[in-house]
Amino acid sequence: MKQSCWIYRSSKKDEMYLYLAEEDNFEAVPEPLMARFGKPVWVMSLDLDARRKLARADVENVMRQLQNEGYYLQMPPDLRPDIYHGNEA
Repeated sequence: MKQSCWIYRSSKKDEMYLYLAEEDNFEAVPEPLMARFGKPVWVMSLDLDARRKLARADVENVMRQLQNEGYYLQMPPDLRPDIYHGNEA
């Protein structure tokens, strides 16, 4: 099964990317995450399928989260995802 996605980079955090199931549809993304992400900058669109390799993410996990949540957040290598859901520790 193929799934299209749209990828945006963060204007605030280097190497942080947001994958969306629908182009420019940020409504599914929690407000605290968007506040930390900053202004989304469009990078590219991709068609995902189980055979496609992604550099820093498991494509099946990305596809599953896109289907369930409408977005997938790819974190920079040195940051923890829990701080971007309003749970600053």
